[in-house]
Amino acid sequence: MNMPIPSRPVQQVVVPIAGAIGTLILTGCEKSERLQSVLHPMGADASVISSMAWLLFGGGAIIFVGVMLLLAMSLRNGRRAVRPAVWLIGAGMVFPVVVLTSLLIYSVTRSQQLTPPMSQNALVISVTAKLWWWEVRYRDGASGKDITLANEIHLPVGRPVYLALTSDDVIHSFWVPALAGKVDMLPGRITRLRVTATEAGILRGQCAEYCGEQHARMALHVVAESPEQFDAWLAGQTKPAASPSNALLERGRAIFMQQRCAACHTIRGVSEETIAGQTLGPDLTHVGSRLFLGAGVLKNDRDALGNWIAHTQKIKPGARMPSFGNIDEESMHALSSYLEQLK
Repeated sequence: MNMPIPSRPVQQVVVPIAGAIGTLILTGCEKSERLQSVLHPMGADASVISSMAWLLFGGGAIIFVGVMLLLAMSLRNGRRAVRPAVWLIGAGMVFPVVVLTSLLIYSVTRSQQLTPPMSQNALVISVTAKLWWWEVRYRDGASGKDITLANEIHLPVGRPVYLALTSDDVIHSFWVPALAGKVDMLPGRITRLRVTATEAGILRGQCAEYCGEQHARMALHVVAESPEQFDAWLAGQTKPAASPSNALLERGRAIFMQQRCAACHTIRGVSEETIAGQTLGPDLTHVGSRLFLGAGVLKNDRDALGNWIAHTQKIKPGARMPSFGNIDEESMHALSSYLEQLK
């Protein structure tokens, strides 16, 4: 039985795909924004992987052109120039063995040039993958306490960084292609990765292991900056949240407590309730200084904060945070203003 095909579901599939393709094309044209691209390395390991990728691209292109030329010649001549046995042995056995053996030797040799994952003389950063966001922890050298962030890693250019990677729930995968290769993150186990950013810039990473409904919206941003900028940034992150400077911000902080946001989120100096040393949601002590909200879903500003709080489940269905659409407009303005100034 023939059934009519609904047009709306097709549009819901085609339009996002077309938008994603367009975004990738535009992103590739922006040389200054090296977002999630293995072809524009900004780290030693990424350079090794990039050279291997270019070799595969070039080799694949040469083989494709050769096959097309042979096809054209066969169609033009209309007769067999070489016996079938020669093609079977030469193209079907000798050529693949020679090419694949050469690629194996090359890849093994180049892979040995990747940086060993050692923590010696390196800045140590802990990254825990959760459904569907990233918890990032630094250690405050003065107090010895952890500094907790979310969905954003800052690195000093030229300094080795040791990433201790784990998962809090299911299998995830850490992948920032401009820095290094993909590393799986397993519950109850720490995997290691050592990276060194060679130049400043903002890099996009992504969970590369399917982890559930919002896997595609589990992005991570890496900010590579000069050592001086990094030290200043880290010093600012060690401080507790800024105190409200006017009545609007005072009201926003009061609403934060009234709505029981502190049950899931920490703001150092305001609310520090934890369950077994952890909170269910991201630390918001300096949320206003972050680039994005919801693990890369929205660019961070006051309007985006209010939109995210009110419509979380519409923006990111399945996220562990409920929508707070019941908060009136004035109260939401106060709350988002308070969070926006936490820098």
